[in-house]
Amino acid sequence: MGRQMAQPDGIRLNLSAGLASVAVAGVLVALKLWALGETGALSVAASLADSAMDLMVSLGAMAALIYAARPADEDHHFGHTSVEDLSALGQALFILISAAVICWASVQRLADPQAGRLTQETTGMVVMGVSIALTLGLVLWQGRVARRTGSRVVQADRLHYLGDLLPNIGAIASLWASSRFGMAQIDSVVALAAAGMMVLGAVRIGKGAWDALMDRRADPAVIAGIAALARDWPGVRGFHDLKTRTAGSQIFVHLHVELDGEQSLREAHAIAAGLKAAIIRDYPMADVIIHQDVARV
Repeated sequence: MGRQMAQPDGIRLNLSAGLASVAVAGVLVALKLWALGETGALSVAASLADSAMDLMVSLGAMAALIYAARPADEDHHFGHTSVEDLSALGQALFILISAAVICWASVQRLADPQAGRLTQETTGMVVMGVSIALTLGLVLWQGRVARRTGSRVVQADRLHYLGDLLPNIGAIASLWASSRFGMAQIDSVVALAAAGMMVLGAVRIGKGAWDALMDRRADPAVIAGIAALARDWPGVRGFHDLKTRTAGSQIFVHLHVELDGEQSLREAHAIAAGLKAAIIRDYPMADVIIHQDVARV
């Protein structure tokens, strides 16, 4: 992970990425609503549902960035980052419902070929091309922000938009096939594939949110990295009870280090504080508590 920015600058950049995400999603929803009315294509409807989901995700991410940035208070001693997980569960449910509706409509059209006639395919292809261009511009900006701030929320939102490119390309392909060869049925097939991708995404988002709300441990690679830091830190003779949990984009770390009992409190504190700073340097979203124990002779 690259060097992190000062907090105020990082917050401003994260919010700029959030605002850009909301703006792009709003424009795409409006464009695809119009394109759906012009073409009647289910592949466009699938892409529209995906963009509507994107808008909800982006609004949720924006709200999470603002709310999660609030400091801990009397009622929330560990901060407010769990709001990200609650929002993600709602988004996952919305995705599943949208995918089910698209699947039902696709099957109905496949059963009745006369119901799948498309119109104004060229208009639809232009709209989807604009959608791809806007999405590419957004993910480039989000990538730059994520590299400079290390925000996991921005990184996740960026990955979500990258995944949207395939359904958009599929919609263009189905509209082109309908216009060139009269293959209107391919629209329903593309819509079914897009709906399947939406279900997979919903399951992944929902599982991640559920795990975080159930205080699941951090990624094993993160735990191994923290353990390596503690094991090799000068003055630390050993460690135990390394425990982690996640809440939204934040990782909470509890660690007991074993120190020389003959040294002064000031020296012991300096060792623990240095280790804590090193952990936060490598994992900026970590909230670290280190307990100091006397090493066994």
